[in-house]
Amino acid sequence: MRIKIFLWCTLFAIAAQAQNNVFTIDAQVRARGEYDNGAVTPRNAYDPPAFYIADRARVTLGYQRKNLEFKASIQHTGVWGQDNLQKKLGTVNLNEAWGKMRFEPGFFVQLGRMQLSYDDERLLGSSDWNMAGNWHDALRLGFENEVHQVHLLATYMQNTDDTHGGYYTTIMPYKHMQGLWYHVQLLPDMPLGISATMLNVGYENGDAQTKKGKTVFMQTAGAHLTFKPQNFDIAASFYYQLGKKPGIDKVSAFMASGRLGYTIADAVQLRVGYDYLSGNDGLNVNEHAFTPLFGTHHKFFGAMDYYTGRQPFGIQDAIGGITGFICDKVTLSLDYHYLQMAENIAFIDLPKKLGHEIDFQISAKIFKDVTLQAGYSTMFGSRTSEALMETGDYKSWQDWAWISLNVNPRLLLTKW
Repeated sequence: MRIKIFLWCTLFAIAAQAQNNVFTIDAQVRARGEYDNGAVTPRNAYDPPAFYIADRARVTLGYQRKNLEFKASIQHTGVWGQDNLQKKLGTVNLNEAWGKMRFEPGFFVQLGRMQLSYDDERLLGSSDWNMAGNWHDALRLGFENEVHQVHLLATYMQNTDDTHGGYYTTIMPYKHMQGLWYHVQLLPDMPLGISATMLNVGYENGDAQTKKGKTVFMQTAGAHLTFKPQNFDIAASFYYQLGKKPGIDKVSAFMASGRLGYTIADAVQLRVGYDYLSGNDGLNVNEHAFTPLFGTHHKFFGAMDYYTGRQPFGIQDAIGGITGFICDKVTLSLDYHYLQMAENIAFIDLPKKLGHEIDFQISAKIFKDVTLQAGYSTMFGSRTSEALMETGDYKSWQDWAWISLNVNPRLLLTKW
């Protein structure tokens, strides 16, 4: 009898252990056709429009057990027609490849190529709209439970394993970065979340020919708040930057952002918002414009991407929008942006107004793993926007349309 009980216990233990291993294979094919008649930079009066199709093909392998997690994602990105019919060398790269070890009661260590995405992705984001996306070769240490999350980040970039000289030629936009992110989630009935972020980014500053340089550092610190009582959705951010950048001996810049949304009967959401990123008036080099670092810039300042928040004159964006949830599978949204410079530029006698942008988007879920999206945007520029961009005719009609099909199935899920 005891032997039978022992055997049954052993079998149950093996079965329980078997459920600790999970292996997945996910695939993605995303194609986006774009009609470009003035996106990113305004067109001149007689410039013809352009049309092209960009795509991403990605395969992701994942493995997970109680104390170990692994992910590897390989992708091909490009534009239809850019490769020769019989091209032997394709544009395939590694989007993610990392291992993650977990330790009780909530600590973890993650190492490898990974996406760094935090809060509203203002400073660090996956930039998924871009077909390639963002990734970082990094070390991440952390602690997580239901209330608190703490992440420590560290990266260090180099061109090769050459031991003669340490100058980095900025293939990546920075040489190294250290960061601390802390998030606390409070009030479960009316969710209140507060995040604090501190980043120290090192930039190479020197001579690439002689490989002699000196790393300069810029610090960014601030907080992001989310509050969702009943039908309201409130978010606010503030960040301050100081330190140095190549060619700038003293950085002093800030940004502030606020969002307010209200949902009516789970059918319509109304929202307003405002972003302010400080800028430079062209006279004082210490008034450096705020830099939104490595975030998802397409989310902000209008879908046509005229202004990504990296302009030296800074940016102001007043936002109004409405989203209609037609059914469980179809969503419509309409957004309006009124854009201005943050600073008057000393040598340009023009008003701050940059223009108005209107963005429309529809999203339909065809199957659980297939989504069809489309959008249309138009920009009404100004004399100021034309003077600053030094291209295009602001009086000419500027618009952009796109349609995207995203197929993202899970090919395999197995446990043992």
